Parts: sequence; structure tokens; C-alpha cells
Amino acid sequence: MTTLDRGAIHDNVGSRSDSQPPISVHDRSRIPGKLCAGPMPNSPPTNSGIWPDQEPTKILLAKAGNGDKRAVNELLERHREAVRKLIRMRLDQRIQRRVAVSDVLQDVLVEANRRLQDYINNPGMSFHLWLRQIAKDRMIDAFRRHRGSAKRSVDREQSLTAPRGSDRSSIMLAQRLQDHEMTPATAATQKEMAQRVEEAIGKLGEADYEIIVMRHYEQLSNREVAEALNLTEPAASMRYLRAIKRLRTVMEEDF
Repeated sequence: MTTLDRGAIHDNVGSRSDSQPPISVHDRSRIPGKLCAGPMPNSPPTNSGIWPDQEPTKILLAKAGNGDKRAVNELLERHREAVRKLIRMRLDQRIQRRVAVSDVLQDVLVEANRRLQDYINNPGMSFHLWLRQIAKDRMIDAFRRHRGSAKRSVDREQSLTAPRGSDRSSIMLAQRLQDHEMTPATAATQKEMAQRVEEAIGKLGEADYEIIVMRHYEQLSNREVAEALNLTEPAASMRYLRAIKRLRTVMEEDF
């Protein structure tokens, strides 16, 4: 196994911007407005994803498989920011008051380095999805350590927390649920619409919640969601469409 210096993967957070509280779906303001019952959105989100391009990743993986330690460092370093965003987004905000995002990130990168050769020898999924799963496992560990044994699914206990700048994801999702595009005259309501969507997402069932967050906040494609959830692409697409339909219903009933 290639040994990676922990100093090389230390998260240099500077002024510790991750100490600022993330945005939660709870205690959100509500605004009036009717959602349409028109066609459901079935095209993938147009936001650029949080993960780096995977073609250079494949090259680095090949080099790492041949024992290139520099390639291992570069491989993990180029995924650092994406993993940090994922942790800030998905780790319960109550836990983030007790555990630094940078500490969880450090654990993820160390674990990924430890298991990298096993992955290279038998890659069961795309590298970024494998890394994502390690991050989710470490977040679940953090949740259990600091919240005790959960009676319900740990994933479901974690409310959606969006990193700074992800209001755009909520706004774009809100636009997909509206019967018209937001005009410049209504731009002032966009943040309120984003808050409204996030609150509704928090009321969905576990499967619906997960796939909407994966598609619109993690910005994974339908193919990536299918791979991560071990579904066929048509099944993943159908699950997404059902989740969007239920999200629209929640918003129509509650608002």
C-alpha cells in the first residue's frame, strides 16, 4: 500500500470558513404561489458538478497502480474540494458544531489512501463515487459518535445542509417546479423560493430525499445515480421522476 504523508493531505482551512453554520432546510420562510401540475422535469440538472473531470483521474489511477506515489497524492488532492463540499452539504449541521469538516475530510482521505490499491485492483464503481461512499461512511460514523444510536436511518436523520453558493441549486429546482421562468422582476423572490424548496425536500421520504439531493445538490447525472444506488438507468430515472412529483405535491399541500 502506498503510504501518504498525513501532512500532505492536511486540509488547510485558513480562517476556518467551515466553522460558519451551513444553511438548513428547517425554520424557513414561506411565500405564496401556485406550483403548476404540468410536465415533470426529466432532464438532468444543468449545474456543473462538484466532482473534477474523470479523464485525468483515470490516468492518475493507472500511474498509482504502478506504484507512483506522486500520482496518489495528486489523485486525492484533486478530489479534496469536492469531498469537502460533499461533507459540508450532507453532514448534519448539529454535528458540524462539534466536529470540524476538515477533520472528517482528513479521515476520508486517509481511508481512501489506505484502501486505494484494493480499489485499483477491483474497481466496483467510478472513483469519485467510491470516494463519495467513503465520505458517507465517515459522516455516518461521526453522526453515531456524537448523536448516539439512531432509531431511524442515519441518512434520514441528517437534514439537508447546503454549502455556500448552493442556493443556485435550490433556485434552479424551484424553476423546474414552476409554470414559468423567473423574470428579472421576480428575481428578488428567488432566495425565498430556494428556502421553500429546501423545506419541502426535508419532508420527503428517505428514497425521494436522497435522489433529489444527489441529482440537484450533489449534481450527479442519472448514470452516476444509477451506479451509486446499484440501479439500472431507467429505474434511476423513474425514481427521480416519482420523487419530483412527490416534491411538487408536498409544496402544493404545504404552501
